[in-house]
Amino acid sequence: MRIEKCYFCSSPCYPGHGMKFVRNDSKTFRFCRSKCHRNFNKKRNPRKVAWTKAYRKTRGKEMAVDTTFEFEARRNRPVKYDRELMGKTITAMQRVSEIRGVREVDFYSNRMKDAKAQKKGEARVEIEKGMDLVAPAVARIGETEAKRVLEKSVEKNRQRKEREANKLE
Repeated sequence: MRIEKCYFCSSPCYPGHGMKFVRNDSKTFRFCRSKCHRNFNKKRNPRKVAWTKAYRKTRGKEMAVDTTFEFEARRNRPVKYDRELMGKTITAMQRVSEIRGVREVDFYSNRMKDAKAQKKGEARVEIEKGMDLVAPAVARIGETEAKRVLEKSVEKNRQRKEREANKLE
């Protein structure tokens, strides 16, 4: 019993599920569901369809290169059944999946590190654009208090810009 990979989206095709298409030159294509089969028939490129694994890998959203992928390579060499070998294989498969999970989490956190800073910058720009909306709310506090709050925020903004300039140098 072998779990195949869908030709279009690279998700697993379990036995008894999906469909198999055999071309005239005897090349076989496995599809996990009709959605993948229809897209294949429409001659769509999986690297350009956003929900496929090929798309995610080409856009850098998933790990494309890792040593754990070598374990998924298909081997057609028949091996004589050995209970001890099967036990070792299963424990190795579990360990490889643990390692891959840890690496995927690290990959994701590294990818999101820049996004966090970018979101913060976008929020700051949005606040600066809407300063005219913030000023009337501050005016209700009291004029002297409002001046102090505005001066404080201007000072913080100036210090932040100085720190960013120092980082660039």
